[in-house]
Amino acid sequence: MTKVLVIDDEAPIRLLCRVNLEAERMDVIEAADGPSGVEKARNESPDVILLDVMMPGLDGWNVAQQLLEDANTSGIPIIFLTARAEFRDRARGLDIGGVDYITKPFNPLELAPLVQRLLDRIDQGERDDLRAEKLSELRTLMESE
Repeated sequence: MTKVLVIDDEAPIRLLCRVNLEAERMDVIEAADGPSGVEKARNESPDVILLDVMMPGLDGWNVAQQLLEDANTSGIPIIFLTARAEFRDRARGLDIGGVDYITKPFNPLELAPLVQRLLDRIDQGERDDLRAEKLSELRTLMESE
């Protein structure tokens, strides 16, 4: 069973993620802030992390940095799930090491299939390809603006 850690300070977003991911037979762990998210990532070893950026105290950027610098959590794929939709924020998320960047509002019915597709590709050794594709998509969007 795929284990997903949702780190977001907004309870309704965590609930939305939980309901839709569990409907697709995924196990969901929740954290309401950055420090507890880092702790749960270390203790629970999730398969993937959905991470909000704008949280009080330890924000998502710093959470991602801590997780990616820790040998025990550096291999866990991070999908940013945030209202920050500017190009520079998306680029920062991918540069830090995220494998995807989803902006709020998002379609909750697409969440589980997206997570599964990303994990399937990562299992096939395509993690770097995924990030390169996302960066390429971002460049194309920036050029069309």
